[in-house]
Amino acid sequence: METRLAPDLAAMRDFVERAWEDDALPVLTRYVAIPNKSPLFDPEWREHGYMDQAVDLVADWCRARPIAGLSLEVVRLPGRTPLILMEIPPFGPEAPAADAPGVLLYGHLDKQPEMEGWRDGLGPWTPVRDGDRLYGRGGADDGYAAFASLLAVEAVQRFGGSHGRLVVMIEASEESGSPDLPAYVDHLADRIGDVGLVVCLDSGCGDYERLWGTTSLRGMIAGDLRADVLTEGVHSGNASGVVPSSFRVLRLLLDRVEDPVTGRILPAELHAEIPEQRIAQARETAAILGPIAREFPFADGVRPMVDDPVEQILARTWRPTLSVTGAGGLPALADAGNVLRPYTALKLSFRLPPTVPADAAQAVVERLLTEDPPYGARVSFVAEKGATGWNAPPLASWLDESTRRASEAWFGNPAAWMGEGGSIPFMGMLGERFPQAQFLITGVLGPASNAHGPNEFLHVPTAKKLTGCVAQVLTDQVRSVG
Repeated sequence: METRLAPDLAAMRDFVERAWEDDALPVLTRYVAIPNKSPLFDPEWREHGYMDQAVDLVADWCRARPIAGLSLEVVRLPGRTPLILMEIPPFGPEAPAADAPGVLLYGHLDKQPEMEGWRDGLGPWTPVRDGDRLYGRGGADDGYAAFASLLAVEAVQRFGGSHGRLVVMIEASEESGSPDLPAYVDHLADRIGDVGLVVCLDSGCGDYERLWGTTSLRGMIAGDLRADVLTEGVHSGNASGVVPSSFRVLRLLLDRVEDPVTGRILPAELHAEIPEQRIAQARETAAILGPIAREFPFADGVRPMVDDPVEQILARTWRPTLSVTGAGGLPALADAGNVLRPYTALKLSFRLPPTVPADAAQAVVERLLTEDPPYGARVSFVAEKGATGWNAPPLASWLDESTRRASEAWFGNPAAWMGEGGSIPFMGMLGERFPQAQFLITGVLGPASNAHGPNEFLHVPTAKKLTGCVAQVLTDQVRSVG
């Protein structure tokens, strides 16, 4: 397969480098400083106005790019977060017809909350450029996506390439589980049209040495589990031994769904058979990366749950897990008296194998946690959000070859493929809506980038190289519909 992009790779590299440094990064830095938390974490987002600030900032930058035929609209459905929609008609001497299957490029600009533990001089809303890294919340997850998408299109047009019809969607509720996105996809269905390729820039990368494609995404269910045993706190010396501890009630309930020694999720309905191809890809990835546990900041003496590098990858991508991510009813240590507390609440986050339906899993979890509670405690499980995972369709030969060539040209190494442990609800929805589409799910969230946590950063060189790779794939997609 011959490349469809101009052979002057050096000139393109120079353009991408200058465009990122001079045009994109200054605006992305301003974006990082905006505390535009997703609605799940900021229910008063409308009143605070930060989401509108972020949308306006990104939309203004995109609108000003010298891209032939670009049109941009900020779509605002009643009661929902806004969405930036960009449409770009076919371009170039080999451009396909306007009614040929197009390309949908996706990103989001809402953010996770602050979290504690940022290093001195860093903070979620304090953008800091330190060498190759731009620190701060949202630069890598996923503010950079709009900039990379448009600069890739601009590179195609500047350097003699062709592309098909393009639609760029930048949403603002992904970190809340994308509750607003289905309404927008329905509302804009005629403008989205037929899609032959989806490019999503909200995923991860195993290292910063090559283009990584995501083969699968885990699903998730989350919710608040609460056990009430009293109407008010009482003296622990007077009541303990008679009144059951609400914490112990929750501990017993959790043992119904998770082995407390191994961490294995117990209900069979939350497991799925791992396809042989995904096991083979895990072996290939392990050969490149070694034990992925090395990327995590373990405290001294702590060991990973599994040691084998292949099993570590499969545990993170195809096996169910439970994490307790928050608690209620527990006073701070300095404020804790000798009181048997009236209730304990825990925020639970289950990660599901890509092919397990979230609704069915949620029903199983809710039944196991709430039926016949210990001591007759008043127990509730309030589901917060859920999303079924995604397993990629077979990779088309043109996309396999295109990503390999792009990765070799921009990174100097062939592309690699692996599953991711996180969720992108949009992918499952699109997979159902466009069953014939190909998917390039990729991103810049590599080792130590720490999305959702403290010290999150964007690896700037990877963002630049990924921009070039997307430009190559957009150009090669023309042949796939020709």
